[in-house]
Amino acid sequence: QVQLVESGGGLVQAGGSLRLSCAASGSIFSRNYTSWYRQAPGKQRELVATITSSGITNYADSVKGRFTISRDNAKNTVYLQIDSLKPEDTAVYYCNAQYAGGWSGGRYYPPRTFWGQGTQVTVSS
Repeated sequence: QVQLVESGGGLVQAGGSLRLSCAASGSIFSRNYTSWYRQAPGKQRELVATITSSGITNYADSVKGRFTISRDNAKNTVYLQIDSLKPEDTAVYYCNAQYAGGWSGGRYYPPRTFWGQGTQVTVSS
């Protein structure tokens, strides 16, 4: 069973920076891509950034230029660097990873998507 553990959230003043981490464990299959989502109070969860297995990154227009997604394959960890934080960045940030399926031990495992538990980011004005 895959586990995704986020960390790095906290309370920060507007204009500050944070680096969120998403550490993955437990899969024997390759990870197709990892994404960061966020959900502000009373709003729908939104996708903010994605990094593929080949390192291609994509960002929501609302965060381009301020958010940077990266990964450390040796640590099996994906990061989200958030700079120039704004109060509207306040949300719970979630890590999401899609894993390829495959055969193992005579059993087929379909592709699956996993979520972390979330980490709170609060930006004060």
